[in-house]
This record gives sequence, structure tokens and C-alpha cells, in this order.
Amino acid sequence: MAVETGQMAPNFGVSHWVQGDPTNFDQERNHIVVLEVFQVNCPGCFLYAIPEAIRLYHKYQDDGVRVLGLATAFEDFDKNTLDNLKLLAETGQVIGETKRALAMSGQLQEGDKLPYEIPFPLGMDNLTRTSGEPSHEAIMNVIYPQIPDFDSQPENHRMQLIQRVKNYLRAKEYSAETFEKFALRGTPSAVLVDRKGVLRDISFGQTELEGMIQGILTED
Repeated sequence: MAVETGQMAPNFGVSHWVQGDPTNFDQERNHIVVLEVFQVNCPGCFLYAIPEAIRLYHKYQDDGVRVLGLATAFEDFDKNTLDNLKLLAETGQVIGETKRALAMSGQLQEGDKLPYEIPFPLGMDNLTRTSGEPSHEAIMNVIYPQIPDFDSQPENHRMQLIQRVKNYLRAKEYSAETFEKFALRGTPSAVLVDRKGVLRDISFGQTELEGMIQGILTED
């Protein structure tokens, strides 16, 4: 089953750290943790989410807020790779749709590189090659977070949704542990955990993340 806000946050999956010291939620007690989940081939991640995560890092690092970046892959598995994450961390170079979008908006430096540095730790989600038919549990773990009232839907509609998700899972080359454990809807997504290790929010796209951080900072 997918994790729920208000419960202790399980550790996220990570196969490699390409920047910064290895860590996880259980090692960050007494810190507020923002886990920014992105794909290297994701224009919106680099146009909006990562610059915002960098801003939060600089603004709140002295207040005990830790920002971590985790690259994942739920599509474009040939581009959303560990090698391209290493290239990003080591040189600032971007690829694919990210490069095209940043170039069109005039936000690339010479050599297809980001105009900013990512200062926080960067890791790669734990990817496992998929095989065989997706289980009923795996299918429902995709459906329920998106459609909480799924069981009350008409039977024909339920069967169509199940088949659609089954086809989607069949087509996936890899299973991404963090992406699936936290039932993320896409990238960029942010996972917010408080100083006690409790999961406070999972958000997709533009969010009110700073307001939630400020709220946690005022708690005893």
C-alpha cells in the first residue's frame, strides 16, 4: 500500500549518490527534509522546481531544513539514466527535452550547461527491470492514490481503468522504488518530512511548499 501523510515516512529508495553524503529520512531526524524528485529529461523540473528547491536550500539551511534531490524514471528510460545524472552533477550539462526547453528560453550557458549549480545532495532512485505480468496489488497501488473512490465506480469503468493501468505497467521497462512507494503522479514532485520523521506532504508540480516549511518551523 502507498504511504500516507501523518504517518512515519519510510525511507526512499536510492541506488547511487552522485553528489553529497549518503543519507535518508531515518538519518535526518531533527531536520525538516524536502526530497525533490525529478527526472533529468524533464523541462519543468529544471525551469521551475529545481531552482525553487535551490532557493529554499539557501534560505532555510540555517533553520535545520535539508533539501535532497532524487532523480527517478517512469518514462524515457534511455534518457533518465544514472549516467546522465552523473553528467548533470559533474558538469551541469543537460540533455533531451530539458536541453531544448532551456535553450529556447535562453537559460543555457555555453556547452549546454545549467546557468546555476545544484548545491544539495543528488541521488538516483532504485530502478529494477520489470518482467512478467503486473500483480493485482501493483495495479491497485497505482489506481487508489489517483482515484480514492475507485470502489464506488461502475463496474465497467473499474474494469477499463484496471486494464489501462495493466497496459501501462506492462510497457514499463523499470520499476522506480521511490516513485511507486510514494505514489507520485509525475515529476517534479516534492516529499516533505518533519523533524520527527513524519510524512507531512506529497505534492506534484507547483506547490505551497515554503508555507508548509514555515508552518513546521513554528511548531514545538
